Amino acid sequence: MKARLGISPICWWNDDLPELSDDVSLEECLRQASEAGYTGMETGRRFPMDIDELGPILDRYGMSVCGGWFSGTVLEGDLEENKDRIRAQMDLFIAAKAPCIVYGEVARSIQGDRSKPLATKPKLSEDEIRTYARNMTAFGEWCAEQGMPLSYHHHMAAVIETEPELDLFMKHSGEGIPLLFDAGHMAFAGGDVLRVIDNHHARITHVHTKDVRMDVIDALDRSRESFLDAVVKGAFTVPGDGSLDFEAIVKRLADHGYEGWFVVEAEQDPKKAPPLPISAKGNRELHRVLGLAGYEVVR
Repeated sequence: MKARLGISPICWWNDDLPELSDDVSLEECLRQASEAGYTGMETGRRFPMDIDELGPILDRYGMSVCGGWFSGTVLEGDLEENKDRIRAQMDLFIAAKAPCIVYGEVARSIQGDRSKPLATKPKLSEDEIRTYARNMTAFGEWCAEQGMPLSYHHHMAAVIETEPELDLFMKHSGEGIPLLFDAGHMAFAGGDVLRVIDNHHARITHVHTKDVRMDVIDALDRSRESFLDAVVKGAFTVPGDGSLDFEAIVKRLADHGYEGWFVVEAEQDPKKAPPLPISAKGNRELHRVLGLAGYEVVR
C-alpha cells in the first residue's frame, strides 16, 4: 500500500485567526514544508489561483497540490451558485493534478465566529439531513464529471459535526460525495474515530491527520467558548504531540485498504508551536506509524 504525506498551510497562516499566523511568504512556507519531509501542500489564502504562476513555485520546492478547502453553501440549496464559485478552484486543481477539493459546509456554521459558543452549533433534523445529503451527492457527482472530485469534511461547529450526524449524512448520501476523514474533528465532537473508519471506510478518499489535546478540549466551557477559542487554547496539534493513537488509526485505515494522502492540518499558535519543528515532528510520527501499518511512503 502506498501513502503520500501532505500538510496544510494552516500550520503557518490561519485564515480565521490572523493573529495565529507566521509572517512568512508562500515560498518560505513551501520551503519549510519540504524540509520537514512533505511532498504535498493544501492550498491557502497566499496561493495564486493561476497554474502558470503557481506551478513553477511548487516545482521549485518539489511540492504538489494535495487538496484545498472550498467554503460550500449547498445546505442553502443553490447548486448553480456553488458551481459558479467552485469553477476557478476546480480549473486550478485539474491543472495541478490535485486529488480532490475539500468541501466544507459553511452555511449556518459557527466555526469562524468567535462570538458563538460551541453549544450553539446548528442542528438539522433527519429530514433536513436527507435533503441536504441528496443535494450534496448531486453536487459531488457534477464536480467529478467536470474532472475534480470533492471530499466532504465533517467539521466542528458545522451542520455535520458529530458521529450520529455523519452517520445520517452517509446513510442518505451516495458515492458521488466521498468522505474526508478527520480524526481530530471527530474526537473533538465526541465520536469513536475507529468506529467511524469501520463504518464509512468505503467512501474515505482523503485523510486529515489532526491530533488533539484532550485536556484542553475537556476543560472547555461549551456554553461560553467557541471553536476558535478552542483553537487559541491549543486544542489541535500534529500527530505524536497530542492524545490520539495514530498507530491504531493508521492501522485501521490500512486494514480497510485506504491508499492516498495523509495530510497534517494542525492550526495552533506558531509562537508556541513553531511550524518547521512541529511539522517535522508530525512527519516523523506519520512515517513511524505508516511503516508499522505496512505503507510505503512515496515522494
